[in-house]
Amino acid sequence: MGTDTDEVELSKQDLREVTAFAAACAETALEIFEAAQPDDTRPRNAIAVAWAFARGGERGKALRDAAWAAQKAANSTDSDAAREAGRAAMAAAGAAYLHPLAKATQVKHILGSAAHAARASELAAGDPTVGVQHIQQAADRVSPAVIAVLKRFPAAPGGGGRVGELVRLLDNALR
Repeated sequence: MGTDTDEVELSKQDLREVTAFAAACAETALEIFEAAQPDDTRPRNAIAVAWAFARGGERGKALRDAAWAAQKAANSTDSDAAREAGRAAMAAAGAAYLHPLAKATQVKHILGSAAHAARASELAAGDPTVGVQHIQQAADRVSPAVIAVLKRFPAAPGGGGRVGELVRLLDNALR
């Protein structure tokens, strides 16, 4: 592990692996968003575009636009659980933009979708143990390639409220 100014080696395949993991995590919370906003397809589209990149598509404007649209969808709902589910979708599309800088803040590009999905699930259930279970399921789902990418970065930073706690819980589990 280096300093905050060191660069991390990231291949396009590394980005695809991280994005596939993020998309799979976001899918687990999509029904929470759609239950609250059944006519809003922006989070579903963000996950679809993330999968398209993960499966060999290009990283470009469509991916960025889908991520921003999912964020806007998240901000448009009154449901806290749906908001977090929308953010999980945004994070899935944004995972393709993991920066090759050895900064702890980059860990959220890798694990943020899982943490937002876990938060959405615990809010929907009204039970924080559901979020912890969700994180354990994400840890079981992660590929060795994603863990290898994660280990190139410093540990997740402090802060970030409950989502930050969930990021750190998953980060610790995977290291």
